[in-house]
Amino acid sequence: MSEDETPLGHELKQLIALQGPISVEAFMAVCLGHPRHGYYMTRDPLGAGGDFVTAPEISQMFGELLGLWAAETWRLMGAPVAINLVELGPGRGTLMADAVRVARVVPGFREAISIHLVETSPVLRARQEATLADAGEVAWHASVDTLPDGPAIILANEFFDALPVRQFLRTDQGWHERLVGLNDAGELTFGIAAAPSPEITTEGPVGALLEVPRAGLAVAGEIAQRLIAQGGALLAIDYGHMRSGFGDTLQAVRAHRFVDVLATPGEADLTTHVDFALIGKVGRLAGAAQHGPMTQGEFLTALGINERAAVLKRKLVGREADAIDHALARLVEGGPGGRARIEAANENGTAAPEGMGQLFKVIALADPALPLLPGFTARIAPGV
Repeated sequence: MSEDETPLGHELKQLIALQGPISVEAFMAVCLGHPRHGYYMTRDPLGAGGDFVTAPEISQMFGELLGLWAAETWRLMGAPVAINLVELGPGRGTLMADAVRVARVVPGFREAISIHLVETSPVLRARQEATLADAGEVAWHASVDTLPDGPAIILANEFFDALPVRQFLRTDQGWHERLVGLNDAGELTFGIAAAPSPEITTEGPVGALLEVPRAGLAVAGEIAQRLIAQGGALLAIDYGHMRSGFGDTLQAVRAHRFVDVLATPGEADLTTHVDFALIGKVGRLAGAAQHGPMTQGEFLTALGINERAAVLKRKLVGREADAIDHALARLVEGGPGGRARIEAANENGTAAPEGMGQLFKVIALADPALPLLPGFTARIAPGV
């Protein structure tokens, strides 16, 4: 193994040399979830000392507002005496801790909820246990399908972007799956399958690249079926686009910088932009109602983030008050451009945690019996 080669990169090269190229979907899955060398299996990637920053780590306001959203959704459900409050990919547990804290001000809600976290990383699970030590009983799950029965409110902040996708390149012969193989020097490189994939029937120009988020759509469909059978709602927040289209959005971030996707397998975060139109379509076809999508800035503003910031600032002056203003701006402002959860890159290529308000989108899938959910301005009926 060469000095600049990661352990997982070495394993991948050996595997490809023996068995041939692998799909982009398989490459992402191995890089993020390999039991010994996978990115999320070996580290806490969050914060200034990690690779990226997420909204719950920017300000308590984010988790508090989502906690109040969950409480109001619970009320709209008829305030059931028992409900599962679930988070998918809960990071350090910060969002859930803030949500549970604010839940105590809503009569009956804290007593009704049972907390469940879907997490595969042993490192992050340990951080979640510490963060939620005072939150009461918490149950962990490796996947959505092991969640207990019953009505549920499910939060998914920056979850779908990390699920593997398939990629296809359009040629004169059709759509060919994009693969990761080896070049003449034995280094990882992108290529395409020799034969087209007949199951891809999307119309598109030669040279177009199509991403198919098979894993994410499966999760969305499974959750939608659960919600119409048992009640509740899924709230998903992520960076992505409201309309389906073509383009390569696969990206790698390491130490707050964008890096080559193939350069350091297992040592960089790999994500793609979420197709909110497809998530909504899958949910509606399963029988759920779709709320949104809308931008994160619009959603948080509708939930009252400006008013919450004003309350937090009442007894603060100077730098502490400025910090709240800065966090507020990061959560609700920013242009539509950017490439990562940390959205922008400065002149040195460093990913800057600014302007999440426009790039990040929000969507909900819910029991069709529920009215328009808090914060949203549009609801689409099932099957439409």
